[in-house]
Amino acid sequence: MRKTANILAATAAFAALSSCADGGAVARGDFSPTYQGIETILLDGELVNFRVAMTGARGNTDVESYGRCAAAQYALIRGFGFARHVRTTVAQNGNLWRGDAVYVISASLPRGLKTIDAEVAVRDCGELGIPTV
Repeated sequence: MRKTANILAATAAFAALSSCADGGAVARGDFSPTYQGIETILLDGELVNFRVAMTGARGNTDVESYGRCAAAQYALIRGFGFARHVRTTVAQNGNLWRGDAVYVISASLPRGLKTIDAEVAVRDCGELGIPTV
């Protein structure tokens, strides 16, 4: 039940974002982000730091979603199926938004409330036009 609830919560968060055809910029009303890249830093074994940058974000949630997408794809690349969110900080300077997120990646569903099923998240990110690693 917890896994289903976490997946539904992650899906709902992604659903708040818009999709696009070109993968770089999303346009919907006044929301037209440009995703400017992901930096991945392996901190220790399964602990990974993701630094993202974008313009046109509506707020912290858009930046956090970009980091979540990066973490989900990275987990799959490393052969893991799950990630657990540790923390995300967001900073804005003018129209430039930066996120600094830390996740633990794992083969089995980790303990905690902020878990991500990587396959589901990557699929949702693709549908929403949010780039991954």
